[in-house]
Amino acid sequence: MPEPQLNFTLIQPNIVWEDKQANLDRYTKYIEDVKDKKEIIVLPEMFSTGFSMAPERLAEPMSGASVQWMKDMAAKHRCILTGSLIIEEEGKYYNRMLWVQPDGYVYHYDKRHLFGYADEDKHYNAGDRRLIVSVKGFRICLMVCYDLRFPVWSRNQNEEYDVLLYVANWPERRSLPWKALLQARAIENMSYVIGLNRVGEDGNGISYSGDSSVFSPLGELLWQKSQNPVCETVTIDKEQVTTARAQFGFLKDADDFAIGL
Repeated sequence: MPEPQLNFTLIQPNIVWEDKQANLDRYTKYIEDVKDKKEIIVLPEMFSTGFSMAPERLAEPMSGASVQWMKDMAAKHRCILTGSLIIEEEGKYYNRMLWVQPDGYVYHYDKRHLFGYADEDKHYNAGDRRLIVSVKGFRICLMVCYDLRFPVWSRNQNEEYDVLLYVANWPERRSLPWKALLQARAIENMSYVIGLNRVGEDGNGISYSGDSSVFSPLGELLWQKSQNPVCETVTIDKEQVTTARAQFGFLKDADDFAIGL
């Protein structure tokens, strides 16, 4: 019996700065126009606002309009929708990546590594647990932007996952480490790595080149788009993971340690 395949529809947008409705309207059109089979639709980090340090003004509760939009779109198109946005919970603010299923169930991952260089740590609270979700036989580990620089956090101990998924607002001036680290995470974890970024310029004058990418479990570049907004579907094959790990048992030789939080 052939191993499963899975479609990721990657939306690399030019985010309208701090304008939630304009962004949701834009994503709605992207999603409506997708001709491929919709299975998982990926939006970038802080997809409704851009990478803003104004959570007091922009944050929503989990019952808010943007989360409800995600639920509506997932239900309407019978797909999973994922991406991060600014969430307020019990008086705290989170850069929270949501995994919204068509049945309305929502999993979430709070960004662990807050970007101190931009004072993200002064405005948001860090998460303290990873999230691995399953769909069609694929186990997918969710990560957000700056998490990419910390390989221990994404370490694939005991072959826990098959896909490592990063959503980001990663500036163009640091595009070299973005691409290099995505490839490195694929090689060291023997996992597909998908990195979804944005393009354009934000309200702070920071430029983004996209460079959204998909790497194979052996680190081969399968797909990459730069500079322009794009919405494309990439299909991955579980057999590539199975074959690579059977042929090269690198993960079995890894050091045995756990992260202490």
